[in-house]
Amino acid sequence: MADLKVTIGKLELKNPVLTASGTFGYGSEFEDFIDLNSLGGVIVKGTTLEPREGNPYPRMAETPSGMLNAVGLQNKGIDIFVREIYPKIKHYRTNIIVNVSGSKIEDYVAVVEKLNDLDGIPAIELNISCPNVKTGGMAFGTSCASAAEVTKAVRKAYHKTLIVKLSPNVTDIAQIAQAVEAEGADSVSLINTLLGMAVDAETQRPVLSTITGGLSGPCIKPVALRMVWQVSKAVKIPVIGLGGIMNATDAVEFILAGATAVQVGTANFIDPAVSEKMVHGIHDYCLRHKVNSITEIIGALKT
Repeated sequence: MADLKVTIGKLELKNPVLTASGTFGYGSEFEDFIDLNSLGGVIVKGTTLEPREGNPYPRMAETPSGMLNAVGLQNKGIDIFVREIYPKIKHYRTNIIVNVSGSKIEDYVAVVEKLNDLDGIPAIELNISCPNVKTGGMAFGTSCASAAEVTKAVRKAYHKTLIVKLSPNVTDIAQIAQAVEAEGADSVSLINTLLGMAVDAETQRPVLSTITGGLSGPCIKPVALRMVWQVSKAVKIPVIGLGGIMNATDAVEFILAGATAVQVGTANFIDPAVSEKMVHGIHDYCLRHKVNSITEIIGALKT
C-alpha cells in the first residue's frame, strides 16, 4: 500500500483529494454516490455573512471543453450554516473546510469568528478570487496590498488552518501568493476560475445575465498547471492545485508540478463519483511507479 497522507498547515489529509467549493454543495448531496469519508476533505460552498440569492438566471453556460458560471455565491449565510447545516455534516470522518467570502474585510472577519468554535471545521479557504460578484471577491485578490490586508485581518481572527484561494486574473500570481504567505496564510489554493464570456449569435446577446462569468473545466488546465508550478517555487507553504482536473492522471500532473493536494471541481458535474475514483487512481499510480509515499513526487517534475 502506498501512503497518500499529506499535510496542509496543521491539517492532516488521508489523501490529497479535496472537492472544490461551489461544485459539491455541502457534501451531503453526494452521499448516494460516494463514501465521503474516503476523501482527503470536502470544501463546502462559499459562505458569506448574510444570505445571498446569487445572480439572476441564466448563470451557467457550456463552452468548448469547459463551462462558464456566474452563480454569484448563492448561500444561506453563516448563521444558518452554523445552526442548521453544520450539525448535519460534522459527523463525516474527513476534513470539512468552509470557503469564506465577503464584500468587505469586516465581513470576512465576522464569518471566521463564528467558525472558530466549530470543532468539526479544522480549516477555512479564504475566497479572495471569485469573479462573479460585484463587490469583494476577486477585488481583494488582484493586488498584493489588498490580498495581504484581508489575509492579515483574517489571520488575526482565525486560529486554525488558513488556506487562501487565489485568482488567475492577475499579472503575477506568484507575487500575490508571497503577499498572503507573509501575512500568515498556511496554504494557497489555485486557480479559481478565469474571467470569460459567451455570446449567442442569433439573439446577439450575452449568454449569461452578468455578461461575464468564471471559466472552468479542462480548457483551463494548462494555465492552472503553469501557475501552480510558478507559485510552488515562489512560496514555502503548501500549494493546493485546481483547474480542469478530471481524472487521476490530471491530479498527478498537478502534484508533480508542485501541488501538495488537489481539488476536483467541474468534473463533479460530469461524474459525481469522480473524486473517490481519483483517490484509487492516484494510489494505483504510486504502486505502478514504486512510490511509497505521495510526498515523494510533490514537485518532482523533471525539467
